[in-house]
Amino acid sequence: MNKDARFWDKRAEKYSQRPVSDEETYEKKLEITRGYFRPDSEVLEIGCGTGSTALAHAPYVKHVLATDISPAMINIAKDKARAGQVENITFEVRAAGDCDIPESRYDVIMAHNLLHLLKDPEAVIEAAFRGLKPGGVFVTSTACIGNMSWYFRIIAPVGYFLKLIPFINVFTQAQLSQVHIDAGFEIEHEWLPKKNAAVFIVARRVAPGDSGTRIRG
Repeated sequence: MNKDARFWDKRAEKYSQRPVSDEETYEKKLEITRGYFRPDSEVLEIGCGTGSTALAHAPYVKHVLATDISPAMINIAKDKARAGQVENITFEVRAAGDCDIPESRYDVIMAHNLLHLLKDPEAVIEAAFRGLKPGGVFVTSTACIGNMSWYFRIIAPVGYFLKLIPFINVFTQAQLSQVHIDAGFEIEHEWLPKKNAAVFIVARRVAPGDSGTRIRG
């Protein structure tokens, strides 16, 4: 087990009990995402944590494959699914960097609170593009530390050095958007709810002959 998995395993139980910090924003993100679902949608969530978002979306789609690097997180997610008698989610232990996603397999791929925790987010964004069907969307929430207050940019490397927080990649919202575009996506929705919040992006793998519309929130 690598150190990232161990880090999250140690915090899984406390993480699962932590309330959503901004319930109104979270519910709006769920609502926007559901606008892209159909009853036959196949969904992949990368970095699902303890499964709350996957479980919230399950009633609206055919199937969700939800993955996370932490076995402890996945065990909690499975317990939640059993308790709620949710049968259309498969939870698997898998690192986000495992980019072996079948080509053109999914209608929606999600990665919430994840890309800034990766040393190579570009690889995951590119893999998501390949894994989506034409017209499918990649939905993410990402902390763009490069745009946040100065103390976040200090906390990230210092906290990681002291082993208090995981690795955090520092980039700006503009850089994140450009990586999506470079991968072939058209950004359909981009929303920063407030200063120092995660940026919510819906990026579409545009089908041949279509043209996406860029919306800034």
